[in-house]
Amino acid sequence: NKSPRNPVHSRLPPVELRLEEFIQDCQEERRKRRGFRGLLLKRRKMVEPTPMTTPTEVVIHPLVLLSTVDHYNRLNAGVVAGKRVVGVLLGTSLKGTVDVTNSFAIPFEEDAKSPNIFFLDHNFLENMYGMFRKVNARERIVGWYSTGPKIKPNDLDIHQIFRQYCTNPVYCIIEVEPKELGIPCTSYIAKEETEDESSEPKLTFQHVPSSVGALEAEEIGVEHLLRDVSDTTVSTLSTQVKDKVAALTGLYSRLEEIKSYMNQVIEGKLPINHNIMYKIQGIFNILPLLHHQRSQKEMAIETNDNLMAMYISSLVRSVIAIHNLINNKQELQKKKEDKEKAEKEKKEKEEKEKEEKEKKEKEKKEKEKKEK
Repeated sequence: NKSPRNPVHSRLPPVELRLEEFIQDCQEERRKRRGFRGLLLKRRKMVEPTPMTTPTEVVIHPLVLLSTVDHYNRLNAGVVAGKRVVGVLLGTSLKGTVDVTNSFAIPFEEDAKSPNIFFLDHNFLENMYGMFRKVNARERIVGWYSTGPKIKPNDLDIHQIFRQYCTNPVYCIIEVEPKELGIPCTSYIAKEETEDESSEPKLTFQHVPSSVGALEAEEIGVEHLLRDVSDTTVSTLSTQVKDKVAALTGLYSRLEEIKSYMNQVIEGKLPINHNIMYKIQGIFNILPLLHHQRSQKEMAIETNDNLMAMYISSLVRSVIAIHNLINNKQELQKKKEDKEKAEKEKKEKEEKEKEEKEKKEKEKKEKEKKEK
């Protein structure tokens, strides 16, 4: 006990020594836990939110559409009424244009009876995003997608969750089974709006223009896939008529949507949104004044000019086709005559050679007979 290393401890009783050791062990354990907790916090801060300006346009690549369709088919294989799926959109953002180049699926469940109850796996999202960052560091989280086909009440809550990973995320509804021809995706951003000056601002979805774009390699892949899908027996005219019908059908559905919105505003079911009213007024201002006689006359003149140009072009095309047909027939007739002439000359030559041969043989026989 008179060790020079611990002169103080030599004076303490054995119980107090054990107590001091116990306190030191507790302090060491606390320091270890604090260090482990700091390590967890550092790992948690690995996923930093992507800084983005307010998106003004969304460009979706074909790979994202194909991945969404594959995700939906895998999850709803053999199910009549398929439930929607949710995933993360990856890409880049430059001057308001969001370029969505990749995506991945995440586990998602929601209660059909109470839409406010849903489950979204954060850990899976962060792990998958970390692996995607190792492959391509340029691709960052720019938003999320679902197969809709319409906005649901819990979409705002899910959008708020994705704000942890992106400052201004984009919400894309991708229609896996579209009923109309056109772009099968609709994009939205969250924006605060106020009905009146006295009311509090509410978070609502605002539509953003979206389009489908592709790189050169993606275009080649899509063309290769469409070779087996496209029908080569369908003519160009029928395809144009089909496209016109699809465009008119889409226009009719948009007009019906505007009509239903205006009726609900008149009945008081929806509040007045002045931005929508200004845009509808702008649409009506663009329409031509067909009830004026001058406008009708100008419209008729322009229509007649267009029809006359189409009629003349059809006549010219028909005349050129007939000329080509006649030229082809003449060429075929000439080839046939040349072939017959060549065959006749060949036949005459063969007959002549045969006669000369017979004549020589006859002369040879006569000569031999005379010699005998």
